[in-house]
Amino acid sequence: MSKVAIVYWSGTGNTAAMAAAVEDGAKTGGAEVEVFTSAEFDPAKVNDYDAIAFGCPSMGAEQLEETEFEPMFMACEGSLNGKKIALFGSYGWGDGEWMRNWEEACRGDGAMLACDSVICCGAPSEDVVDELKALGGTLV
Repeated sequence: MSKVAIVYWSGTGNTAAMAAAVEDGAKTGGAEVEVFTSAEFDPAKVNDYDAIAFGCPSMGAEQLEETEFEPMFMACEGSLNGKKIALFGSYGWGDGEWMRNWEEACRGDGAMLACDSVICCGAPSEDVVDELKALGGTLV
């Protein structure tokens, strides 16, 4: 059985709802799943999991949340080489540039993106929830 971590930050609840859908998909696929807020996760935990889904909304000028999520993620980057990961998050403006930049950084870290990232404007629709469940399934 694979062990999957879902690590996210949510300000409005949209990304938390997305994380719950990823959790559903990974559990349906048979994974042992643990869900963490970014404040609860650190680099020492990266190697405890076969795969990790990271979720963060777009903030400010299309960037990761700077107070909790980005420092945690930057601390984990050195441990992502060869790690199977997936990314997700919501936005309220822009065109997804933060996600493209984040994907590029992950590739530069040597992480293996398991699937296309999932983003949505505002709260996730039923179609997006289905995509997030599929994302969770790819991590198993």
